[in-house]
Amino acid sequence: MTPFSYEAAASAAEAIEKSLAGGRYIAGGTTLIDLMREEIERPERLIDINRLPLGGISEDAGGLIIGALARMAEVAAHPAAGRAQPLIVEALLEGASPQLRNMASIGGNLMQRVRCPYFRTLDAPCNKRTPGSGCAARGGFTRAHAILGTSEHCIATHPSDLAVALVALGGTIRTAGPRGSREFPLEELYRLPGDTPHLEHTLLPAELITAVKVPHGAYARRARYLKVRDRASYEFALVSVAAALDIADGRVRQARIAAGGIGTIPWRLRASEAALAGTVANETAWREAATLAVADARPLPGNEYKLVLLQRTIVRALELAGEIP
Repeated sequence: MTPFSYEAAASAAEAIEKSLAGGRYIAGGTTLIDLMREEIERPERLIDINRLPLGGISEDAGGLIIGALARMAEVAAHPAAGRAQPLIVEALLEGASPQLRNMASIGGNLMQRVRCPYFRTLDAPCNKRTPGSGCAARGGFTRAHAILGTSEHCIATHPSDLAVALVALGGTIRTAGPRGSREFPLEELYRLPGDTPHLEHTLLPAELITAVKVPHGAYARRARYLKVRDRASYEFALVSVAAALDIADGRVRQARIAAGGIGTIPWRLRASEAALAGTVANETAWREAATLAVADARPLPGNEYKLVLLQRTIVRALELAGEIP
């Protein structure tokens, strides 16, 4: 591990100032410390933000507000989260292990790095780790890699289960930084790899995530998260789907669907959503919507199976959501 200095910030303003001077924020550290041990990440200065008043879970008229320093386990067990946004709870419980959920913060979860094995292997070329070095994954083992949003420079999938659920529910993110505070859709946090895969997010230098807000919606109650993986415990998704439905008189008034394990960012399935609007809520509608989800997919020989797996997972997630009374 590369030597580093450690400091704790007492306020958001102090944390931002220290970050501008070259520091990296750390909360639970469940991703960053691992990458530092492997020397994938080599920050010279860590700024502990755990003393900042950015935890807690609350509700207002607009939705559920989750502090960036709230731990995954805390949110999953909170009565307000379970009542207002059961999809969030389900996605959190499907992510990581109980031990990691006790430590990992909500903000850190959203900012975690990709799980591509080539990114984590120092002797393999990786454009995320070393821009311009190449992408070893494209000619390597691609079974777990993305089929949507890829480029010639990167095919790594985004790893967060929570981000998939938040994208489906129209969650927004709140930040504080040198230019003040702002709030924007979570979807806008993530960048497609294009020819700059090392630029993964849209946060400005020293900008700090302070909270996430999940709006109330008629679809929030009838929602499910379905994750397909190689083993039941502590494994990243091969395919996951967050599906939320607003159904009245047997017809879909609105659908919100996002997928994980298949995109280089949490992937909103807008064509599938649009196809469901106004349809009778049944298996025929679910299957037709699922077909549209793979229209723009660009699989490689090792991950073509995800075309079928994604469609089947969408159908099952919609079935489960539609069964909720």
